[in-house]
Amino acid sequence: MGIESMTGFARAAGTTGVHGWAWEIRSVNGRGLDVRVRVPPGLEILAEAARKRLSGAFARGTLHVNLAVTSDAGPPRPRVNETVLAALLAAIEALPASGIDRPTFDGLLAVRGVVEYADEAQDVLGAVEKPALAGLEAAVEALQEARADEGRALEAIVLGHVETISRLASEAEHHPARRSEAIRARIAAQVEALLGSANGLDPQRLHQEAALIAVRADIREEIDRLHAHVAALRELLAKGGPIGRKLDFLAQEFGREASTLCAKANDPDLSRIGLDLRTVVDQMREQVQNVE
Repeated sequence: MGIESMTGFARAAGTTGVHGWAWEIRSVNGRGLDVRVRVPPGLEILAEAARKRLSGAFARGTLHVNLAVTSDAGPPRPRVNETVLAALLAAIEALPASGIDRPTFDGLLAVRGVVEYADEAQDVLGAVEKPALAGLEAAVEALQEARADEGRALEAIVLGHVETISRLASEAEHHPARRSEAIRARIAAQVEALLGSANGLDPQRLHQEAALIAVRADIREEIDRLHAHVAALRELLAKGGPIGRKLDFLAQEFGREASTLCAKANDPDLSRIGLDLRTVVDQMREQVQNVE
């Protein structure tokens, strides 16, 4: 199971009789899942169906969903309500003769309720509901494939960054500046500087300063954590699924360890490695923020 991006686009369209319909779905990054659906008036049942289907298909992302419906049916068609007209005629026949002219058909047709116009929205819904729902399913599947395609590309990029991080961590781990003799030489130089700058320095204070320098020079913990984060990130990518939040958290942890390594480096080459680590971690974090 691979990872998916939160960005993608899908479209599905078709016709049924005189009506045409088209779904368009645009997916962009989001902290959670936000489904925004627009449909023509009277077709709200299709909006609810879209929200339900998309909420079941995706875990994160802002989804902009639009349904457009066109029609070649022409203007609304009038219809005579024969039941109302018959009732009206029966009522007229029951009236006593009074010398009043009998009503004409144009007068009867002007009475409210005798002439009705078809409910266009209901007609459209009845015509397009089933094919449009099938089209919605096709659009969702197309969006899933689009997000999966971009997810595969993202995975390759992130794995490349992970390889670089692993290589830089190994370079720092085996750098000559981490050897015990190099650390002792740096401590000796700094202690000598302390002795030269302060007369009668307390030996206990000197021991404390030397111990502090030694602790700050040790980047073993940062290197171990970097290697552990690399292993965890590879495991997450292998597992797949909606892991974007976890990847983003790991990217933050990588950044903390790289920053600490820079602060402890006390050597130009180690500082360069730390800065390179921070750069690649920032690049990786930009990418993982696109992952579902």
